[in-house]
Amino acid sequence: MPGRPRRIADDAAGRAEAVRVLEAGGIVAVPTDTVYGIAVALSTPGGIERLFAAKSRPPDKAIALLLADATQARDIGVLSDSAAALAGAFWPGGLTLVVRRRTDRDLPAALTGGDLAPGAIPTVGLRVPAHDAPRALARSLGPLPTTSANRSGEPELRDADAIGAELGDALDLILDGGPSIGGPASTVVDATGDEVRILRAGAVPTDDIARCLGSAGLPGVGR
Repeated sequence: MPGRPRRIADDAAGRAEAVRVLEAGGIVAVPTDTVYGIAVALSTPGGIERLFAAKSRPPDKAIALLLADATQARDIGVLSDSAAALAGAFWPGGLTLVVRRRTDRDLPAALTGGDLAPGAIPTVGLRVPAHDAPRALARSLGPLPTTSANRSGEPELRDADAIGAELGDALDLILDGGPSIGGPASTVVDATGDEVRILRAGAVPTDDIARCLGSAGLPGVGR
């Protein structure tokens, strides 16, 4: 029924149903280690565009992929030494790494904000969240395009009731894990160059990132 997506508990049966809905091309709201996200299978034709439409989000903004583990990152991206060190230190957790995309993987243009400008490096944002639900879905389906469950520019929605009321028309299923933990969004780090750059400050402090890189004998945080 429009405006009233199905709502099921975030348990083994609920996650199995969420996988079935995603495989069929649906959009699922899923709890994460910060706020709820809405996700679609990477293989769904036009799926990422549906995520943009659900949020009323401009199509020139990229969407990150949530992963089951760091191994999946290498199926999608090329990890520099710095990216690998940061992934080892802060995954699972609140760190999104922007890395070069693998050229042998055919990814939707909408995933990274549409067509690349001339001379731009093809990149993708990757994160392993510290929550079992999105990791379980990504383990079954592969890297999962996910964006926060809210209208663009509005506060994040932190429970199933609010998500159903605000985004119900656009969703096929809500995986209800209770109220979200909240807290800061993930830190977004560009790890495509010799020095990493902080694109968005967040859950992982810049000083911790610098210490991790220094301990590994790698270049620090650039500007």
